[in-house]
Amino acid sequence: MSQTVDRALSILPLLAEGPADLGQVADRLGVHKSTALRLLRTLHEHGLVHRQADQRYRLGARLFALAQEAVENLDIREIAHPYLVDLNEKCGHTVHLAVYEENEVLYIDKVESRYPVRMYSRIGKPVAITVAAVAKLILADLPEAQRRALAEKLDYPMYTARSIPNAAAFLKELATVREQGWATDLGGHEESINCIAAPIRGADGRVVAAMSVSAPNVVVTAEELLTLLPLVRRTADAITREYSGSAPARDTPAPHTPAHKAP
Repeated sequence: MSQTVDRALSILPLLAEGPADLGQVADRLGVHKSTALRLLRTLHEHGLVHRQADQRYRLGARLFALAQEAVENLDIREIAHPYLVDLNEKCGHTVHLAVYEENEVLYIDKVESRYPVRMYSRIGKPVAITVAAVAKLILADLPEAQRRALAEKLDYPMYTARSIPNAAAFLKELATVREQGWATDLGGHEESINCIAAPIRGADGRVVAAMSVSAPNVVVTAEELLTLLPLVRRTADAITREYSGSAPARDTPAPHTPAHKAP
């Protein structure tokens, strides 16, 4: 039975390459045509493959519907939370998770710092979109035309002397973030707060969320915070693997790996 299931599932990536006839399927599986036909008929009955008028088979609409339903039901916060807690336990600083909704970047999870100095950010609160590291990562992943249109619509409040002042500077910053794959806010929103962030991606490679570590400079300097960047990026990559389905869910936090100097 397991061999039959394995063979049936092996048909799906074959058809993902394009339509194939019965002989091609049988050859790829290394089975007789009658066996391949039984497998294809079963998959066809469940809507996972479709037989075209030319007698070739392609992936069925039901497969795409199931995939879309699975994506819509994924809860990035539920998946990410254990990793955020684990990261917080390793570094001690405030950890955030943010997503893009209706032209705003919102915090959807937060793990508080163990230090007495706390941040005033709240779950459900929009971030300062032109300076926040998580916002830069999410917006940098948008198509170029969408990035430019959004940048032209935004206001650019000068929270501090390090705030991004205009659309041209913002687009330049997004281009840098897009290329390097991580982002910072070093005193751009509050003079005393620094932040580093990394993206979380879906199965299609697009950024679906961003996570960050933030700390006041009375606790760590910006340079010291940047040494945590490899650890933050590894955590984001681990969440990406679980969210995108490329790795099994873990039952316990991953072992601690010391951070190294940021690139």
